[in-house]
Amino acid sequence: MSGSGRADASTSRPGRPCVTELRLSAFGVHRGAGFPLGPLSLLCGPSGSGKSSALRAYEALARLGGGAELGEVFPAPADCVPERARPDAQRRRGFRIGCTADGPEGPVRLDVAVQAEPHLRIVGERLTAGGRTLLQTALRDPARRAVQAAWHTAGSSLVTRAPLPDDRLGTALLPLRVAGRTDGQRQVLAAAEQMVVALRSVFVCDPLPRGMRTDVPLGAGRLLRGCDNLAEVLWRTRSECGRRHGLLVDAARAGCAGPVYDVLAEPGPDGAGAGGTVRALLDRGDGLRTPLGRLGNGELRYLALALVLLTGPGVLAVDPAGEVPAALQTLTVLVDGFDRDLDARQREGLVRLAARMCERGHIRLVGAVSDASWAAGLDGVTVVDLGP
Repeated sequence: MSGSGRADASTSRPGRPCVTELRLSAFGVHRGAGFPLGPLSLLCGPSGSGKSSALRAYEALARLGGGAELGEVFPAPADCVPERARPDAQRRRGFRIGCTADGPEGPVRLDVAVQAEPHLRIVGERLTAGGRTLLQTALRDPARRAVQAAWHTAGSSLVTRAPLPDDRLGTALLPLRVAGRTDGQRQVLAAAEQMVVALRSVFVCDPLPRGMRTDVPLGAGRLLRGCDNLAEVLWRTRSECGRRHGLLVDAARAGCAGPVYDVLAEPGPDGAGAGGTVRALLDRGDGLRTPLGRLGNGELRYLALALVLLTGPGVLAVDPAGEVPAALQTLTVLVDGFDRDLDARQREGLVRLAARMCERGHIRLVGAVSDASWAAGLDGVTVVDLGP
């Protein structure tokens, strides 16, 4: 593992809650693995080294932190079990993942043990901060669809015990169960809320060029995971924020072939009214407008990722913590195949743009690349090598 400059997660405590370490104790190809994460992190390694698995684990923790049920998060849980894991006498196999969220409360650790077979359930969870266990759950009775939970109280009783469902993250449920009457309870609430806020705002992005080449119907104007509604989002954002749109045009000028004077959307043949469509174009400045359908895959992925970095939760299809002010939240973008189809100029330009945006603290990015040697030494980049 290597890092450089400001991206070292240990240099300072962030003002906004954010995930600074991902732990894969037993998940897919990973055993006993821990990955430090800076504002801009690139996971690198050969095929089969577990880059995609690491991003899947991060996304899973984010969805659990948002209150999703276990079955929604892991539709094929057996695929997450380490290949050489053998079932015990009760035919049970599972996996373990976790993370650390830093913020105003200091580092808070979350570790989750999931039973994948024969029944999918959370069998153990631990939330710790400052060397103290704030929440711990354990499966006591396999016949019941519940775990026994104990959380720190530090009042007339040191801990409070109660059953919690075995298909949801206990940490996400604590704000509904803890009254906050004692110092201990308030510490538990603060740590749980920091973890949930750090996990909640995640946008998983994998731009698919084939979907960006066609006219798209007008809708909510929120960018989807595959960025196939890029034209619809451009139709909205070009008029909403001139400064950010100007930055997108600058990025397009640097990463697309030929002159670029604007990036815009225009109504399709059936108009942009109810039921109408729009198409995205590059304005070449001499009366010529190039439909995005004519661009190469690398140009399209580059434009889509630049748009993601220059917008925010209000434009991306994410579920931020609505009860927390936006100024206290950090959006994390997960991108598998970050450098896919990009040439060297596009790749480095996109990383430099990401580093500038991540430096401000309101956005973080974790991307997977096959080789990160080109990023070594770039200011603001943490490189995590998953290779042997």
